[in-house]
Amino acid sequence: MTNPPLPTPRPTVGSSLRRGPLRAGERVQLKDDRGRLNTITLVSGGQFHSYQGVIHHDDLIGGPEGVVVQNSAGRDHQILRPLLNDFVLSMPRGATVVYPKDAAQIVQLGDIYPRARVVEAGVGSGALSISLLRAIGDQGQLTSYERREDFAEIAHGNVTAFLGEEHPGWRIRLGDFQDVVVQDHEPGSVDRVVLDMLAPWECVDAVAQVLAPGGVWVNYIATATQLSRVAEAIRTDGRFTQVEASETMVRGWHLDGLAVRPDHRMVAHTGFLLVTRRLAQGEEALKLRKRIKASEFSEVDVEAWTPSDPQAWTPQAVGERPTSEKKARKAGRDAQRIADHAQRAAQSRGDETHTRVD
Repeated sequence: MTNPPLPTPRPTVGSSLRRGPLRAGERVQLKDDRGRLNTITLVSGGQFHSYQGVIHHDDLIGGPEGVVVQNSAGRDHQILRPLLNDFVLSMPRGATVVYPKDAAQIVQLGDIYPRARVVEAGVGSGALSISLLRAIGDQGQLTSYERREDFAEIAHGNVTAFLGEEHPGWRIRLGDFQDVVVQDHEPGSVDRVVLDMLAPWECVDAVAQVLAPGGVWVNYIATATQLSRVAEAIRTDGRFTQVEASETMVRGWHLDGLAVRPDHRMVAHTGFLLVTRRLAQGEEALKLRKRIKASEFSEVDVEAWTPSDPQAWTPQAVGERPTSEKKARKAGRDAQRIADHAQRAAQSRGDETHTRVD
């Protein structure tokens, strides 16, 4: 029996810059014979200069990736398109990005699927948004909430630069998540919620309103004190079940002949993931037969949970580096410039969709 040929899939958002010959406006990585890496945007008539020599962009445009070319000094350079991991770690940023290892776990643990209706906050520099948009596909919906307009602009530029076009199911909303999400979405109409913010316990009621029964809520949290507080807030609320927390560590290995060993450096703790699920309206979480010991807190713990200082929960207080407006504006300009190049490269395929920034 002969199997019929597979049908040709229709192009999806973001696929135009992932295959085929290299085009002007695309980002490529150049690695030299000493392992040094440079990421450039191809421009017709452009040149890449280093102390080793010059590479003409026109020698790369129209050709395949995965080739090795020589510069004017005869030094070899390998040419490849950057992968998502490469792009995220090198893209312009305002806020700290969600690392690829955590983004992958969020998509997996959150069960982000095609056509899902997802909301996230805050959007930051757009790293997690790219992974969520790829998971939900062209027919899914992602609403990203962000307090800072400059961060929203950076995220929009980065996402558009990576996809090469606007995603039809994505929009960015400005404002506080807990205030705006209940205005945008009917009760029980959201399939998945992903929060990356300082105080997710402030959003318990809003998430409970919009999340569908059985829906998944994923929190990306920086510190153990935040993790403890949001876990207790969710348990106290009573409308969620199966509260689980984890962290992901990635350790690379050195591979050189018989010298096979773990790398001396690794990407260890970047954040915690706390996952829980919404119960049906009026239902209570199943009480396990195994008794759970009640948590006891000292006065110091209670003070840490409910600080008298209104500025206690700030990026600086939890160890994050503040982002100046000047740095954010520069990152926004860089992201938009890269996005413009990518869109011009993708427009050769005639794809046009629209994303709204409210």
